[in-house]
Amino acid sequence: MKLLIQNGRMIDPASGFDQTGDVAIAAGRIVAMGQAPDGFTPNRVIDAKGCIVAPGLVDLAARLREPGQEHAGMLESELAAAVAGGVTSLVCPPDTQPVLDEPGLVEMLRYRAEKLNLARVLPLGALTVGLKGDVLTEMSQLTAAGCVGFSQAEVPIPSTQVLQRALQYASTFGFTVWLRPQELHLGKGVAASGPLATRMGLSGVSVAAETIALHTIFELVRSTRARVHLCRISSAQGVELVRQAKAEGLPVTADVSINSLHLTDADMGYFDSRARLTPVLRQQRDRDALRAGLADGTLDVLVSDHTPVDADAKALPFAEAEAGASGLELLWSLALKWGQDAQVPVTDVLSRITADPARVLGSTLGHLQDSVGHLAVGGVADVCVLSTEGHWLVGDAALRSQGKSTPFSGYELPGRVMTTVVGGEVAFEAA
Repeated sequence: MKLLIQNGRMIDPASGFDQTGDVAIAAGRIVAMGQAPDGFTPNRVIDAKGCIVAPGLVDLAARLREPGQEHAGMLESELAAAVAGGVTSLVCPPDTQPVLDEPGLVEMLRYRAEKLNLARVLPLGALTVGLKGDVLTEMSQLTAAGCVGFSQAEVPIPSTQVLQRALQYASTFGFTVWLRPQELHLGKGVAASGPLATRMGLSGVSVAAETIALHTIFELVRSTRARVHLCRISSAQGVELVRQAKAEGLPVTADVSINSLHLTDADMGYFDSRARLTPVLRQQRDRDALRAGLADGTLDVLVSDHTPVDADAKALPFAEAEAGASGLELLWSLALKWGQDAQVPVTDVLSRITADPARVLGSTLGHLQDSVGHLAVGGVADVCVLSTEGHWLVGDAALRSQGKSTPFSGYELPGRVMTTVVGGEVAFEAA
Protein backbone atom coordinates (compact mmCIF):
# COMPACT_ATOMS: atom_id res chain seq x y z
CA MET A 1 0.00 0.00 0.00
CA LYS A 2 1.25 3.44 -0.97
CA LEU A 3 -0.46 6.37 0.71
CA LEU A 4 -0.17 10.08 0.09
CA ILE A 5 -1.49 12.43 2.77
CA GLN A 6 -1.74 15.81 1.06
CA ASN A 7 -1.84 19.45 2.10
CA GLY A 8 -1.74 18.93 5.87
CA ARG A 9 0.15 20.84 8.54
CA MET A 10 2.83 18.32 9.44
CA ILE A 11 3.88 18.57 13.09
CA ASP A 12 6.55 16.43 14.73
CA PRO A 13 6.84 17.68 18.33
CA ALA A 14 9.96 15.56 18.95
CA SER A 15 12.03 17.46 16.38
CA GLY A 16 10.13 20.75 16.17
CA PHE A 17 9.28 20.10 12.51
CA ASP A 18 6.21 22.15 11.54
CA GLN A 19 5.31 22.91 7.94
CA THR A 20 2.58 22.35 5.37
CA GLY A 21 3.03 19.68 2.73
CA ASP A 22 2.57 16.02 1.88
CA VAL A 23 3.48 12.80 3.66
CA ALA A 24 4.31 9.86 1.40
CA ILE A 25 4.03 6.35 2.84
CA ALA A 26 5.18 3.08 1.27
CA ALA A 27 5.84 -0.41 2.65
CA GLY A 28 4.67 0.69 6.06
CA ARG A 29 7.16 3.54 6.41
CA ILE A 30 7.27 7.28 5.82
CA VAL A 31 9.36 7.77 2.67
CA ALA A 32 9.04 11.54 2.25
CA MET A 33 7.72 14.63 3.99
CA GLY A 34 7.03 17.92 2.25
CA GLN A 35 6.85 16.62 -1.29
CA ALA A 36 6.32 13.13 -2.69
CA PRO A 37 9.35 11.54 -4.37
CA ASP A 38 9.57 11.62 -8.15
CA GLY A 39 7.62 8.75 -9.67
CA PHE A 40 5.69 8.06 -6.46
CA THR A 41 2.28 6.66 -7.48
CA PRO A 42 -0.01 6.26 -4.47
CA ASN A 43 -2.73 3.64 -4.25
CA ARG A 44 -4.67 6.13 -2.21
CA VAL A 45 -4.66 9.88 -1.56
CA ILE A 46 -5.94 11.42 1.67
CA ASP A 47 -6.67 15.14 1.62
CA ALA A 48 -5.60 16.69 4.94
CA LYS A 49 -6.16 20.32 4.00
CA GLY A 50 -6.96 22.37 7.09
CA CYS A 51 -5.88 19.49 9.37
CA ILE A 52 -2.81 18.53 11.35
CA VAL A 53 -0.80 15.51 10.28
CA ALA A 54 0.86 14.22 13.45
CA PRO A 55 2.48 11.10 14.89
CA GLY A 56 -0.03 8.54 16.12
CA LEU A 57 -1.04 9.31 19.69
CA VAL A 58 0.61 7.34 22.50
CA ASP A 59 -1.54 6.55 25.56
CA LEU A 60 0.23 5.37 28.71
CA ALA A 61 -2.92 4.24 30.57
CA ALA A 62 -5.58 2.17 28.84
CA ARG A 63 -7.28 -0.92 30.25
CA LEU A 64 -8.47 -3.32 27.58
CA ARG A 65 -10.36 -5.66 29.98
CA GLU A 66 -9.09 -8.78 28.25
CA PRO A 67 -8.39 -11.40 29.47
CA GLY A 68 -10.98 -12.02 32.15
CA GLN A 69 -13.41 -9.11 31.95
CA GLU A 70 -14.68 -9.42 28.40
CA HIS A 71 -18.15 -8.34 29.53
CA ALA A 72 -16.70 -4.84 30.03
CA GLY A 73 -14.47 -4.74 26.97
CA MET A 74 -13.03 -6.94 24.24
CA LEU A 75 -9.73 -6.34 22.49
CA GLU A 76 -11.64 -5.83 19.25
CA SER A 77 -13.85 -3.07 20.64
CA GLU A 78 -11.21 -1.29 22.71
CA LEU A 79 -8.53 -1.27 20.03
CA ALA A 80 -11.15 -0.03 17.55
CA ALA A 81 -11.85 2.77 20.06
CA ALA A 82 -8.11 3.46 20.25
CA VAL A 83 -7.62 4.04 16.52
CA ALA A 84 -10.86 6.05 16.40
CA GLY A 85 -9.21 8.27 18.98
CA GLY A 86 -5.99 8.54 16.97
CA VAL A 87 -4.12 6.29 19.43
CA THR A 88 -1.70 3.99 17.63
CA SER A 89 0.25 2.75 20.68
CA LEU A 90 -1.09 2.15 24.17
CA VAL A 91 0.18 0.82 27.48
CA CYS A 92 -2.14 -1.51 29.38
CA PRO A 93 -1.77 -2.25 33.12
CA PRO A 94 -1.39 -5.81 34.44
CA ASP A 95 -4.61 -6.06 36.48
CA THR A 96 -6.37 -8.42 34.10
CA GLN A 97 -7.84 -11.76 35.17
CA PRO A 98 -5.52 -13.60 35.38
CA VAL A 99 -2.92 -10.99 36.28
CA LEU A 100 -0.11 -10.44 33.77
CA ASP A 101 2.57 -12.02 35.96
CA GLU A 102 3.71 -14.83 33.63
CA PRO A 103 5.42 -14.57 30.21
CA GLY A 104 2.84 -16.83 28.55
CA LEU A 105 -0.03 -14.52 29.46
CA VAL A 106 1.84 -11.50 28.10
CA GLU A 107 2.69 -13.28 24.86
CA MET A 108 -0.93 -14.38 24.40
CA LEU A 109 -2.22 -10.82 24.86
CA ARG A 110 0.31 -9.40 22.43
CA TYR A 111 -0.45 -12.11 19.87
CA ARG A 112 -4.19 -11.45 20.07
CA ALA A 113 -3.63 -7.72 19.68
CA GLU A 114 -1.24 -8.06 16.75
CA LYS A 115 -3.72 -10.25 14.84
CA LEU A 116 -6.24 -7.40 14.88
CA ASN A 117 -3.93 -4.96 13.04
CA LEU A 118 -5.18 -2.00 15.03
CA ALA A 119 -3.31 -0.14 17.78
CA ARG A 120 -0.04 -1.47 19.18
CA VAL A 121 -0.42 -2.91 22.70
CA LEU A 122 2.48 -2.43 25.13
CA PRO A 123 1.78 -4.43 28.30
CA LEU A 124 2.98 -3.66 31.80
CA GLY A 125 3.95 -6.73 33.79
CA ALA A 126 2.88 -7.23 37.40
CA LEU A 127 5.48 -6.06 39.89
CA THR A 128 4.51 -8.79 42.36
CA VAL A 129 2.95 -12.20 41.77
CA GLY A 130 -0.82 -11.86 41.56
CA LEU A 131 -0.41 -8.18 42.56
CA LYS A 132 -0.46 -9.47 46.13
CA GLY A 133 2.56 -7.44 47.20
CA ASP A 134 4.56 -10.36 48.56
CA VAL A 135 6.76 -12.05 45.94
CA LEU A 136 8.48 -10.23 43.08
CA THR A 137 7.76 -11.45 39.57
CA GLU A 138 10.43 -12.65 37.14
CA MET A 139 10.94 -9.23 35.61
CA SER A 140 13.61 -10.31 33.14
CA GLN A 141 11.38 -13.04 31.70
CA LEU A 142 8.42 -10.67 31.48
CA THR A 143 10.58 -8.08 29.71
CA ALA A 144 11.66 -10.73 27.20
CA ALA A 145 7.96 -11.50 26.62
CA GLY A 146 7.30 -7.86 25.71
CA CYS A 147 6.57 -5.93 28.91
CA VAL A 148 7.64 -2.27 28.86
CA GLY A 149 7.66 -1.86 32.64
CA PHE A 150 6.23 -3.16 35.89
CA SER A 151 3.25 -2.00 37.90
CA GLN A 152 0.93 -2.77 40.78
CA ALA A 153 -1.95 -1.08 38.91
CA GLU A 154 -4.37 0.05 41.65
CA VAL A 155 -3.02 -2.27 44.36
CA PRO A 156 -0.50 -0.57 46.70
CA ILE A 157 2.28 -2.74 48.11
CA PRO A 158 1.67 -3.03 51.88
CA SER A 159 5.35 -3.62 52.69
CA THR A 160 7.84 -0.81 52.10
CA GLN A 161 10.57 -3.43 52.25
CA VAL A 162 9.07 -5.32 49.31
CA LEU A 163 8.79 -2.09 47.33
CA GLN A 164 12.41 -1.28 48.13
CA ARG A 165 13.53 -4.70 46.89
CA ALA A 166 11.46 -4.29 43.74
CA LEU A 167 13.10 -0.94 43.01
CA GLN A 168 16.56 -2.33 43.74
CA TYR A 169 15.98 -5.19 41.30
CA ALA A 170 14.52 -2.87 38.66
CA SER A 171 17.44 -0.45 39.03
CA THR A 172 19.98 -3.25 38.58
CA PHE A 173 18.53 -4.24 35.20
CA GLY A 174 17.37 -0.82 34.01
CA PHE A 175 13.64 -1.55 34.24
CA THR A 176 11.06 1.17 34.89
CA VAL A 177 8.54 0.76 37.70
CA TRP A 178 5.14 2.41 37.19
CA LEU A 179 3.43 3.37 40.45
CA ARG A 180 0.24 5.20 41.25
CA PRO A 181 1.01 6.99 44.52
CA GLN A 182 -1.67 6.02 47.01
CA GLU A 183 -1.17 5.02 50.62
CA LEU A 184 -2.93 1.72 51.29
CA HIS A 185 -5.11 2.67 54.24
CA LEU A 186 -5.84 6.34 53.50
CA GLY A 187 -6.81 5.64 49.90
CA LYS A 188 -9.88 3.48 50.47
CA GLY A 189 -12.58 6.14 50.05
CA VAL A 190 -14.73 6.91 47.02
CA ALA A 191 -14.53 10.71 46.83
CA ALA A 192 -12.00 13.45 47.59
CA SER A 193 -11.99 14.48 51.24
CA GLY A 194 -13.64 17.87 51.62
CA PRO A 195 -16.90 19.67 52.32
CA LEU A 196 -18.71 18.10 49.35
CA ALA A 197 -17.89 14.51 50.29
CA THR A 198 -18.90 15.26 53.88
CA ARG A 199 -22.27 16.69 52.82
CA MET A 200 -22.89 13.73 50.54
CA GLY A 201 -21.93 11.21 53.22
CA LEU A 202 -19.22 9.65 51.06
CA SER A 203 -15.99 8.19 52.44
CA GLY A 204 -13.10 10.50 51.63
CA VAL A 205 -9.63 10.07 50.17
CA SER A 206 -7.35 12.72 51.64
CA VAL A 207 -4.54 14.41 49.71
CA ALA A 208 -2.21 12.82 52.28
CA ALA A 209 -2.94 9.43 50.67
CA GLU A 210 -1.06 10.70 47.61
CA THR A 211 1.63 12.79 49.29
CA ILE A 212 2.64 10.14 51.86
CA ALA A 213 3.06 7.63 49.04
CA LEU A 214 5.08 10.14 47.02
CA HIS A 215 7.42 10.86 49.92
CA THR A 216 7.98 7.11 50.36
CA ILE A 217 8.61 6.54 46.65
CA PHE A 218 11.04 9.45 46.39
CA GLU A 219 12.99 8.30 49.43
CA LEU A 220 13.35 4.84 47.91
CA VAL A 221 14.33 6.31 44.53
CA ARG A 222 17.07 8.31 46.25
CA SER A 223 18.58 5.14 47.65
CA THR A 224 18.04 2.82 44.67
CA ARG A 225 18.18 5.28 41.71
CA ALA A 226 15.43 3.22 40.07
CA ARG A 227 13.45 4.84 37.26
CA VAL A 228 9.86 5.40 38.35
CA HIS A 229 6.91 6.63 36.34
CA LEU A 230 4.21 8.14 38.56
CA CYS A 231 0.72 7.40 37.27
CA ARG A 232 -2.17 9.88 37.44
CA ILE A 233 -1.12 12.56 39.90
CA SER A 234 -4.32 14.11 41.26
CA SER A 235 -3.50 16.92 43.72
CA ALA A 236 -1.79 20.31 43.85
CA GLN A 237 0.51 19.06 46.62
CA GLY A 238 1.39 16.05 44.50
CA VAL A 239 2.36 18.29 41.58
CA GLU A 240 4.63 20.34 43.85
CA LEU A 241 6.34 17.23 45.23
CA VAL A 242 7.00 15.96 41.70
CA ARG A 243 8.39 19.38 40.79
CA GLN A 244 10.79 19.25 43.74
CA ALA A 245 11.85 15.68 42.93
CA LYS A 246 12.68 16.62 39.36
CA ALA A 247 14.61 19.71 40.51
CA GLU A 248 16.63 17.37 42.72
CA GLY A 249 17.42 15.24 39.69
CA LEU A 250 15.54 12.10 40.68
CA PRO A 251 14.83 9.79 37.69
CA VAL A 252 11.03 10.20 37.78
CA THR A 253 8.34 11.07 35.25
CA ALA A 254 4.62 11.61 35.83
CA ASP A 255 1.28 11.73 34.07
CA VAL A 256 -2.22 13.09 34.66
CA SER A 257 -5.56 11.80 33.38
CA ILE A 258 -7.98 13.67 31.16
CA ASN A 259 -10.55 13.35 33.96
CA SER A 260 -8.48 15.10 36.64
CA LEU A 261 -7.33 17.71 34.12
CA HIS A 262 -10.86 18.91 33.35
CA LEU A 263 -13.20 17.89 36.18
CA THR A 264 -13.59 18.53 39.91
CA ASP A 265 -15.49 16.84 42.72
CA ALA A 266 -18.43 19.12 41.91
CA ASP A 267 -18.92 17.08 38.73
CA MET A 268 -20.21 14.21 40.88
CA GLY A 269 -23.48 16.14 40.87
CA TYR A 270 -26.24 14.20 42.59
CA PHE A 271 -24.25 10.98 43.05
CA ASP A 272 -23.56 10.58 39.31
CA SER A 273 -21.73 7.24 39.11
CA ARG A 274 -20.14 8.26 35.80
CA ALA A 275 -17.89 10.45 37.97
CA ARG A 276 -16.93 7.51 40.19
CA LEU A 277 -13.28 7.42 39.17
CA THR A 278 -9.83 6.40 40.36
CA PRO A 279 -8.09 8.61 41.31
CA VAL A 280 -10.96 10.57 42.78
CA LEU A 281 -11.83 13.99 41.39
CA ARG A 282 -10.47 16.74 43.64
CA GLN A 283 -11.13 20.44 44.14
CA GLN A 284 -10.66 23.28 41.66
CA ARG A 285 -7.30 24.33 43.10
CA ASP A 286 -6.03 20.83 42.40
CA ARG A 287 -7.33 20.88 38.85
CA ASP A 288 -5.70 24.27 38.25
CA ALA A 289 -2.37 23.00 39.58
CA LEU A 290 -2.57 19.90 37.38
CA ARG A 291 -3.19 22.07 34.32
CA ALA A 292 -0.26 24.33 35.18
CA GLY A 293 1.97 21.32 35.91
CA LEU A 294 1.18 19.77 32.54
CA ALA A 295 1.88 23.07 30.80
CA ASP A 296 5.28 23.64 32.44
CA GLY A 297 6.43 20.03 32.04
CA THR A 298 6.31 19.01 35.70
CA LEU A 299 3.77 16.45 34.55
CA ASP A 300 5.18 14.87 31.41
CA VAL A 301 2.19 13.15 29.84
CA LEU A 302 -1.59 13.33 29.46
CA VAL A 303 -3.34 9.94 29.51
CA SER A 304 -6.89 8.78 28.79
CA ASP A 305 -7.03 6.45 31.83
CA HIS A 306 -9.39 4.38 29.68
CA THR A 307 -11.30 1.93 31.87
CA PRO A 308 -14.43 0.58 30.18
CA VAL A 309 -17.16 -0.33 32.66
CA ASP A 310 -20.38 -2.09 31.73
CA ALA A 311 -23.74 -0.45 32.37
CA ASP A 312 -24.75 -2.80 35.19
CA ALA A 313 -21.62 -1.96 37.20
CA LYS A 314 -22.47 1.74 36.96
CA ALA A 315 -26.19 1.31 37.72
CA LEU A 316 -25.50 1.14 41.45
CA PRO A 317 -25.32 3.64 44.31
CA PHE A 318 -22.29 5.90 43.89
CA ALA A 319 -20.13 4.24 46.54
CA GLU A 320 -20.88 0.76 45.21
CA ALA A 321 -20.48 1.53 41.49
CA GLU A 322 -17.34 0.34 39.76
CA ALA A 323 -14.75 3.07 39.27
CA GLY A 324 -13.67 3.95 35.75
CA ALA A 325 -14.61 5.64 32.50
CA SER A 326 -13.94 5.23 28.80
CA GLY A 327 -11.48 7.77 27.44
CA LEU A 328 -9.50 6.58 24.42
CA GLU A 329 -11.74 8.37 21.95
CA LEU A 330 -11.66 11.58 24.00
CA LEU A 331 -7.90 11.98 24.35
CA TRP A 332 -7.28 14.29 21.39
CA SER A 333 -10.33 16.45 21.98
CA LEU A 334 -9.67 16.90 25.70
CA ALA A 335 -5.98 17.59 25.08
CA LEU A 336 -6.99 20.22 22.52
CA LYS A 337 -9.55 21.73 24.91
CA TRP A 338 -6.87 22.03 27.61
CA GLY A 339 -4.59 23.75 25.11
CA GLN A 340 -7.32 26.19 24.11
CA ASP A 341 -8.31 26.93 27.71
CA ALA A 342 -4.73 27.33 28.95
CA GLN A 343 -3.42 29.00 25.78
CA VAL A 344 -0.86 26.25 25.24
CA PRO A 345 0.48 26.01 21.65
CA VAL A 346 -0.86 23.04 19.71
CA THR A 347 2.69 21.75 19.22
CA ASP A 348 3.07 21.45 23.02
CA VAL A 349 -0.38 19.88 23.30
CA LEU A 350 0.62 17.25 20.76
CA SER A 351 3.93 16.65 22.52
CA ARG A 352 2.14 15.58 25.72
CA ILE A 353 0.33 12.82 23.84
CA THR A 354 3.03 11.78 21.34
CA ALA A 355 6.71 12.57 21.88
CA ASP A 356 6.63 12.85 25.67
CA PRO A 357 4.98 9.47 26.34
CA ALA A 358 7.36 7.92 23.80
CA ARG A 359 10.26 9.45 25.78
CA VAL A 360 8.91 7.86 28.97
CA LEU A 361 8.87 4.48 27.23
CA GLY A 362 12.36 5.03 25.82
CA SER A 363 14.39 1.97 24.92
CA THR A 364 11.57 -0.41 25.92
CA LEU A 365 10.13 0.32 22.47
CA GLY A 366 13.02 -1.55 20.87
CA HIS A 367 13.15 -1.10 17.10
CA LEU A 368 10.15 1.23 17.31
CA GLN A 369 11.95 3.76 19.53
CA ASP A 370 12.64 6.12 16.61
CA SER A 371 9.12 5.71 15.21
CA VAL A 372 6.55 5.73 18.02
CA GLY A 373 5.64 9.32 18.87
CA HIS A 374 7.69 10.61 15.92
CA LEU A 375 6.83 11.82 12.43
CA ALA A 376 10.05 11.32 10.51
CA VAL A 377 11.28 10.02 7.18
CA GLY A 378 12.29 6.37 7.54
CA GLY A 379 10.09 5.79 10.57
CA VAL A 380 7.23 3.33 10.82
CA ALA A 381 4.12 5.06 9.49
CA ASP A 382 1.96 5.53 12.59
CA VAL A 383 0.20 8.73 11.62
CA CYS A 384 -3.04 10.50 12.45
CA VAL A 385 -4.87 13.32 10.70
CA LEU A 386 -6.43 15.63 13.26
CA SER A 387 -8.96 18.40 12.87
CA THR A 388 -9.00 21.33 15.28
CA GLU A 389 -12.25 22.73 13.88
CA GLY A 390 -15.83 22.01 14.85
CA HIS A 391 -17.25 20.10 17.80
CA TRP A 392 -18.73 16.66 18.38
CA LEU A 393 -21.22 15.41 20.95
CA VAL A 394 -19.99 12.73 23.36
CA GLY A 395 -22.55 9.96 23.73
CA ASP A 396 -23.15 6.26 23.30
CA ALA A 397 -23.55 6.46 19.53
CA ALA A 398 -20.23 8.27 19.14
CA LEU A 399 -18.15 5.77 21.12
CA ARG A 400 -16.79 2.53 19.71
CA SER A 401 -15.63 1.33 23.09
CA GLN A 402 -17.76 -1.37 24.66
CA GLY A 403 -17.87 0.80 27.78
CA LYS A 404 -20.11 3.82 27.24
CA SER A 405 -19.76 5.39 30.67
CA THR A 406 -17.88 8.71 30.78
CA PRO A 407 -18.38 11.85 32.88
CA PHE A 408 -18.07 13.80 29.62
CA SER A 409 -21.27 12.28 28.19
CA GLY A 410 -23.36 15.12 26.77
CA TYR A 411 -20.35 17.44 26.36
CA GLU A 412 -19.56 19.06 23.03
CA LEU A 413 -15.81 18.71 22.55
CA PRO A 414 -13.55 20.42 20.00
CA GLY A 415 -11.56 18.69 17.30
CA ARG A 416 -11.89 15.31 15.64
CA VAL A 417 -9.70 12.46 14.53
CA MET A 418 -10.18 12.21 10.78
CA THR A 419 -7.83 9.35 9.83
CA THR A 420 -5.54 6.97 11.69
CA VAL A 421 -2.76 5.04 9.95
CA VAL A 422 -0.96 2.21 11.75
CA GLY A 423 2.09 0.69 10.12
CA GLY A 424 1.17 2.23 6.79
CA GLU A 425 -2.39 0.82 6.77
CA VAL A 426 -5.52 2.92 7.27
CA ALA A 427 -7.01 1.70 10.55
CA PHE A 428 -9.72 4.34 10.94
CA GLU A 429 -11.51 6.97 8.88
CA ALA A 430 -14.16 9.36 10.17
CA ALA A 431 -17.51 8.99 8.49
